[in-house]
Amino acid sequence: MAQFSVNAERFDPYKNYKFRVKWDGRFVAGVSKVGALKRTTEVVEHREGGDPSTVRKSPGQTKYEPITLERGVTHDPEFEQWANKVWNFGAGLGVEVSLRDFRKDITIEVYNEAGQLVIAYNVFRCWVSEFQAMPELDASANAVAIQTLTLQNEGWERDYEVSEPSEPTFTEP
Repeated sequence: MAQFSVNAERFDPYKNYKFRVKWDGRFVAGVSKVGALKRTTEVVEHREGGDPSTVRKSPGQTKYEPITLERGVTHDPEFEQWANKVWNFGAGLGVEVSLRDFRKDITIEVYNEAGQLVIAYNVFRCWVSEFQAMPELDASANAVAIQTLTLQNEGWERDYEVSEPSEPTFTEP
């Protein structure tokens, strides 16, 4: 039985290393890691006095976990500019927070090995709760300097307009 509707011969699930993040209508440069999209629904337990000695369970409030974005430190100021909308040190009384536009909707796109868009999620009303501008610096280390942005969000949904693409077939020349 085929596991994929368009590409019946495909056996492998999609990989986690081809992706892009978009906000304000453009892709953000250099994002190398995106945290998991995770939501948790609380369990509400209840029972009536005449019920057997077991409880009933029903869904309660749903919470969406923060999403972490990582990228190498460069001259691109996108991470810092967004973080400064939540708290801009030294901006002056009354303008430390940009109440008008500190929230953004973002899109996370996943691509197959051929570079075709296969899955997209829209994440709503994100704002920066934590920003690491520079990592710990170590003269004895041999690593890329990484910036980190932690985004609070109010939910996400899959973009079902993105459908499974027909994967290319290569022939010998």
